[in-house]
Amino acid sequence: MASIIGRTAFRATRPLRASGVNSGSESVASQASRDADKSMLKQGARRDPELYILLTIMSGAFGLAGWHFSRNPTSSSSENPVSKAPDSEPWKTGGSAKYQYHPGGDTSKAKRDAPSALNEVIIPKVNLPRELHEKYNKWGKEGY
Repeated sequence: MASIIGRTAFRATRPLRASGVNSGSESVASQASRDADKSMLKQGARRDPELYILLTIMSGAFGLAGWHFSRNPTSSSSENPVSKAPDSEPWKTGGSAKYQYHPGGDTSKAKRDAPSALNEVIIPKVNLPRELHEKYNKWGKEGY
């Protein structure tokens, strides 16, 4: 729309520029330019009335985004902290090689072993030879 308005305003001010009105009556030329801009804006709005609807929707979207980010600003670390059970590091417990945590962060509940940081996929029904199946299948075994 800006290019349409600019092109039309350029055409509307062509007679002023062609007549050589430069230094003596710049206020007259600028007033004529402002009047031409206003008339072109009104003409463009009459030609494309759906732009009012688009302006309303876009203003609402930007207003909503501004409101959201003003109430919930992002930070460098948006992670939720997890309460770790004290003295549950693997080198302090001696037995298991896993960290421990309290389920749901409730310290009244018993400690549980944390899941592995490595990606593990458990597939319950696998067609493998018996020895490979026993070696790699973790389904139903303790701790999995």
